[in-house]
Amino acid sequence: MRKWSIILCLLITVAFLVSFTANESEAESLRKMYSRPPSEWPKPTVDAGIEWKELGVLPASPVNKDSLKQLIELGKILFFDTRLSGSGKLSCASCHQPELNWTDGKEKSVGHEGTVNKRNSPSIQNTWFYKKLFWDGRSNSLEDQAFAPINSESEMHGDIRELPRNLRKIKAYVALFNAAFGSEGIDPDRIAIALAAFERTIVSRPSKFDEFLLGNKKALNNEELKGLHLFRTRARCMNCHNGALFSDNQFHNNGFHVYENGFMDSAKFDKGLYNVTHNLSDFGKFKTPSLRDVMKTGPWMHIGQMKTMTELISHYNKGAEGNGGAEKTVKMLFLSLKEQAELQAFLHAISSSPRHFNKPLIPE
Repeated sequence: MRKWSIILCLLITVAFLVSFTANESEAESLRKMYSRPPSEWPKPTVDAGIEWKELGVLPASPVNKDSLKQLIELGKILFFDTRLSGSGKLSCASCHQPELNWTDGKEKSVGHEGTVNKRNSPSIQNTWFYKKLFWDGRSNSLEDQAFAPINSESEMHGDIRELPRNLRKIKAYVALFNAAFGSEGIDPDRIAIALAAFERTIVSRPSKFDEFLLGNKKALNNEELKGLHLFRTRARCMNCHNGALFSDNQFHNNGFHVYENGFMDSAKFDKGLYNVTHNLSDFGKFKTPSLRDVMKTGPWMHIGQMKTMTELISHYNKGAEGNGGAEKTVKMLFLSLKEQAELQAFLHAISSSPRHFNKPLIPE
C-alpha cells in the first residue's frame, strides 16, 4: 500500500512539474512576443468590419494647464461647491469623489434628498477623450453636460438660470470669474465652461501596463502577461475596448440592459442610445467606458448590477448574443476559471490608485 502511495505522489509531482514548466515556457514566449513594439504584436481577435486601435501608453490631457490656470481653478471650486444644488447639500463631487477615482462607489448615484437615480455614476477620469457624454450619449460636450445634473430634479435639483444671481452675491466668486474670463460677468455658459475646463484636467495615474510599454518588461508578472494576451485574443475584449484608453468611443448593445439584479426583466429595459436617436438599431446601446482604473471604479455597468469583477467576467464568458438584441460580438468565450483569473489580473495591471488631490477652499 505504501509503495502505491509513493508512486502516486511521484506521479502527482511529475505532473505538477510538467504543468509548471509548460506554463513557464508559455509565459516566456509571451514575454518575448510582447516585449516587441506594439506595432509588432500579433493581430487581435476582432470581428470583420471592426475599426480598432492598438493598446498604448496613457495619453495626457490636451488641456494647457498654464494658459488656463485661473479658469481651471474656478472650475475646481465650482465642482466642489454644494451651493450649485437646490438643497445646498450636493456638489458635482458628491457623485465624483477624487479618493474613489472620481466615482461614488455606489450601484446607482444618489441625488436630491436621497433619491436613487436610474444609472451608475461613471468615473470622470480621462473624460476629455469622449465624443459624447452620459451612458446614452445625450450630450456632445462637457460644457453641455454640465447643465443636466444641476437642473435635474433627482440629482442636484438646482436651477442653472438662478445660479449666476446667487454667485454674484459672493465677492470672491465675482473676482474669480473676472480673472478667469478677463471681463466681468457670471452666467450659465461661463459656469459650464469653467467646470468643463477643470474636468478635462482629471486623468488617470500611469499603471503597471504603462511601465511595461515604456520599457520595463518585468513590470507585468506572468499571470498579468497571459491576461494581456487573452484580452487581445480569445477574450475578444478588443472588439470594444481598444486604444490607449481601452475604449472605442462608440456605443454597443451587450445585453446588459435587460438585466436587473442578475435577472432578465423586460419591464425594466433601459433603451440607452435609442432614447437620444430614436433609431431602432440603437436600442439598448450604451457608451463603451474606458477600462483604465476599472478595478477601482466598481460596481460596474450602466446600472451597477455587477458587484465583483469575477461576476462580470463570468457573465461575459457565457456570452449574450441575441439577448435583448445584444450584438454578435458578445459571444460565448469558453475561458477556464484560470484564464478568467488571468484576465482579471491584467485588469488590475491597468488600474491605479487615484492621484493625490487637494480639495479647494470654497468662497464664503
